[in-house]
Amino acid sequence: METTTTDNTGSLHSVEMNPRHHILNRAFALIYLFAILVLFYNHILNLLNSTNSFITFSISFSILISDLILAFMWTTSQPFRMRPLTRQQYPEKITKNFSNEINNFPALDIFICTADPYKEPPLNVVNTALSVMAYDYNPIEKISIYVSDDGGSELTLFAFMEAAKFAAYWLPFCRENKIIQRSPDAYFNSNYTENSETKKIKLMYENMKKRIEEVIERGKVGEDYINNEEELQAFTKYWTLGFTRHNHPSIIQVLLESGKDKDMTSHGMPNLIYFSREKNTSSPHHFKAGALNALLRVSGIMTNAPIILTLDCDMYSNDPSTPQRALCYFLDQTLRPNLAYVQFPQTFHGLNEADIYANEIKALFFTNPMGMDGLNGPNYVGTGCFL
Repeated sequence: METTTTDNTGSLHSVEMNPRHHILNRAFALIYLFAILVLFYNHILNLLNSTNSFITFSISFSILISDLILAFMWTTSQPFRMRPLTRQQYPEKITKNFSNEINNFPALDIFICTADPYKEPPLNVVNTALSVMAYDYNPIEKISIYVSDDGGSELTLFAFMEAAKFAAYWLPFCRENKIIQRSPDAYFNSNYTENSETKKIKLMYENMKKRIEEVIERGKVGEDYINNEEELQAFTKYWTLGFTRHNHPSIIQVLLESGKDKDMTSHGMPNLIYFSREKNTSSPHHFKAGALNALLRVSGIMTNAPIILTLDCDMYSNDPSTPQRALCYFLDQTLRPNLAYVQFPQTFHGLNEADIYANEIKALFFTNPMGMDGLNGPNYVGTGCFL
């Protein structure tokens, strides 16, 4: 095993290149290249010695062109297999080697984008947000979660009002019990240890889930679901004449404010901010790219964190130490001048063991990024990326 960066004292990460992998990949590429050359040689001989009709010649020539295109596609994918790298982080060393900076971790803004409460159920988005609100980050008040609702839906806002209340119980539960799966839905569908405390928190989650699903089924937030004047004022914006998902003003609602809001154990909580950008039918909105641009402007005014995490609304973080893993690279002075972002892979659950339909998309999220890392760095896949 060749190690390009060793795990020495003070090192927060290591990079390893397995000789067996790149040697086998290169050997396979040579064998495959030889087979391609033999195939083209056979194609050319058939065309040159062809005595058949024009139709037969045209078919053979078309097959040659098709094989040339496929060969070109295969050739362009080979650099990803030539020098794959595997990285390892050591977040526990941050506490040991940066004890003076442990309370001075950089602020972190997290962007979660959603667009339609029916295609992207708000409960799923809530689970995404709760999984990152419960990060083991010190202090937690330095985390700010921005939820971009491009659908301009009162249903999504209601779901996050409910999530803000539930978070006051969920965050200390995760912290005190050292939970790894901090998405409530993922945790309660796992083989967790059941006791009186888990029964209580599960009942609270089910009550929140029921209220959100009832509102979505109705298609609007009724006054019987509104608890105070502040919530009523927030929803009246959606009830104004002419308000539609394609034509409405900007809406910003601070649901949790760090330094002010506390959980049930009197610990601080992260910022939770709902944002729906202005839209009108006369101006293009540029979909997710436009939503991220709007989030950059809003977060720059409100929190202006030096590090940003972008997340899709249909996934969750399965490791509470993920920010520390990213900091293993951001705190490395030797990497900082050339470090643009840290891309984490996307994994999928619920697939069959063999994954015969390639639903995990390993080439996009594992094979290609590891190969590009050995060349000049992986590409940005739109989610799970610290910038």
